[in-house]
Amino acid sequence: MTNIIEQYGKYVMPTYGRQPVVFVRGNGCFLYDEEGNAYLDFVAGLSINNLGHCHPAVVKAAQLQMAELINTCNLYYTKPGGELADLLSNLSLGGKVFFSNSGAEANECAIKLARKYGHDIGGEDKHRIITLENGFHGRTMAALSATAQPEKQAPFKPLLPGFMYVPPNDINALKAVVDSSVCAIILEVIQGEGGIHPLDEDYLVAVRKLADEHHALLIFDEVQTGLGRTGKLFAWEHSGVKPDVMTLAKSLGGALPIGATVAAPEYSDVLGPGMHGSTFGGGPVPCAAAIAVINELTAPDFLTSVQIKGGYLRSLLEKMKADGLVSEVRGMGLMLAVDLPEPVAADIVAEALKNKIILNNTSENTIRFLPPLVVEEGMIEAVVEFLQTALSA
Repeated sequence: MTNIIEQYGKYVMPTYGRQPVVFVRGNGCFLYDEEGNAYLDFVAGLSINNLGHCHPAVVKAAQLQMAELINTCNLYYTKPGGELADLLSNLSLGGKVFFSNSGAEANECAIKLARKYGHDIGGEDKHRIITLENGFHGRTMAALSATAQPEKQAPFKPLLPGFMYVPPNDINALKAVVDSSVCAIILEVIQGEGGIHPLDEDYLVAVRKLADEHHALLIFDEVQTGLGRTGKLFAWEHSGVKPDVMTLAKSLGGALPIGATVAAPEYSDVLGPGMHGSTFGGGPVPCAAAIAVINELTAPDFLTSVQIKGGYLRSLLEKMKADGLVSEVRGMGLMLAVDLPEPVAADIVAEALKNKIILNNTSENTIRFLPPLVVEEGMIEAVVEFLQTALSA
């Protein structure tokens, strides 16, 4: 383990605060280190492993496809890309899909689509994009410009022009800045990296109405919330507020890299030939894996089980709140967070790792729970029992 960590220190750019463990194998809800120790994973690779590690159906689909055709580039057609686009379209907005490799890239495509749409109907003046404070949309320059977190933006200024930020769940603040120059409003239905903060349903309804009034696209970033995480296939289904464009990634490929930008029919042809591209986007292998993922998620009762298990985890966390161990519980389905009375979240995460439990904190006060959707009740109980002990010490 020491040698691997030393290699990272010597040869890998230090852009991540990595935990001191080297994993060599994954299976279901567990990761295994070099000594064979099993760690119960309640982070799921930040929601890339929604079906758990190395799900058999995903592994089989990727292996079979890899033995037949790995990639051709996008100058040609391949079967998995067409089949996956068909599935995503018919399960969501009914329009067309652009495939990329990550959530940031999916959001870059959505931003370019919005700018092109604004240019088409209002000229260069219709270019402004509104996003929400505390939101997160990626780390490439356009996605970072849409990410209203000053500490992430500061080292890279000047950012791309034309972005404005308003507080979440404040419709009057949004109304004050939306006019004919706005081409899009981009938001997460539940702010993930910001600490699991859901947007109110009446707020989403009002944003939809405001976007329509000003001929602005409503874009939902479902990179973390999508694909079963909240107990619905997409988080917007809970409110019924449908976006014009939706972005997906993370768990779409069962942990293989793939992103998708899905547009409603009336916006599906805004970007034409040569206006956007991705060399590896929509490759046969991640698309084949993603088809397997979608088939598992849409199997009878699967999403219902996510709702049940999410409700159970929440009930145990709410009991901790009643006992004074946590100050707030937030989220939906198996996308939950607790706030702690004291800024000790990082210490709790470190202690959890020593106890062979993988947790994540989004701040010094917030612990985030993103277990695989196949988690079992006993695993939930084990994590909550650890938390109760650690927070009572």
